[in-house]
Amino acid sequence: MWSYILKRLLLMIPTLLGVLTITFLVIQFVPGGPVEQMVSQLQGRNAAGEGAASSASSAYRGRQGVDAARIEEIKKLYGFDKPAHERYLQMLGQFARFDLGQSFFHNKGVGELIREKLPVSISLGIWSFLLSYLISVPLGILKAVRAGSRFDFASSFAVLLGFAIPGFVLGVLLMLLFAGGSVLQWFPLRGLTSANWDELSLWGKLLDYFWHITLPVIAMTAGSFAVITLMTKNSMLEEIRKQYVLTARAKGLDERTVLWRHVFRNALIPIMTGFPAAFVGAFFTGSLLIETLFSLDGLGLLSYESVIRRDYPVVLGSLFLFTLIGLLTTLIRDLAYLWVDPRVKYD
Repeated sequence: MWSYILKRLLLMIPTLLGVLTITFLVIQFVPGGPVEQMVSQLQGRNAAGEGAASSASSAYRGRQGVDAARIEEIKKLYGFDKPAHERYLQMLGQFARFDLGQSFFHNKGVGELIREKLPVSISLGIWSFLLSYLISVPLGILKAVRAGSRFDFASSFAVLLGFAIPGFVLGVLLMLLFAGGSVLQWFPLRGLTSANWDELSLWGKLLDYFWHITLPVIAMTAGSFAVITLMTKNSMLEEIRKQYVLTARAKGLDERTVLWRHVFRNALIPIMTGFPAAFVGAFFTGSLLIETLFSLDGLGLLSYESVIRRDYPVVLGSLFLFTLIGLLTTLIRDLAYLWVDPRVKYD
């Protein structure tokens, strides 16, 4: 076991290197980098200034470009005065020390930026992740036990309907119905907490927090019910039809013991397969559209803005962190297989 864990930890290194190398190479060929953006802004200012001067003399036509010395200063400011391989090695050295670098546009460290956005992403992630599994898994088990019944068909229709409606559309609908629309105004339109958060008691803070997070979590979670529910149902049905279940019943075990101690435990492995993607997706990448719709400044919005603005340290730093957490989560999932099924061997 320890040998397997060590091998998996060592294999994370080339995986991280591969992800970072590919991303770094792609960045080198993407137009509109920070240097180009800054030069474009300076050209715009020069053009505006010369436009004002031309009102006094229409014959005046000044140079709208930026001199080479200024461009070299801008490159040095963003670190682009060094060759690509030097910047690549510098990045790897920083990440090896878990130094995620400095943002180009926020005047803050990438680690500090991520810590600032974490409360929103954790709030969305923890509740959507827990609700997805705490509702979908029992529902899938119940559907498997009552397969073919009216409840099975009705619940399948409900979860598939939720899956068919995009989370952003559901969020807009919830806002119209319950948050400032023409029907009801039960929930706030934006933010994670109220303006008077610091003045509230502990109980008041909890109520205010859940009051703000309810609609975003519903919009973010509804689409994930169908996948987990149907996966649980199909996995349970496959196990129920196996011979060992008939043997357990023939030995006189009650149905609850057969279902929970034998069937459910063996059915857990397919359910756990999608755990890392669900974990990382819910907690860290979040939902850009949901965050934008409900004015929640989380990691999803930060990642999107960083890509648009070509804030490369934020892009690479957040990618490094998310990839590392995803790899560790995958390792934990694989080790959990041993707890679920002792027959699994990692020799």
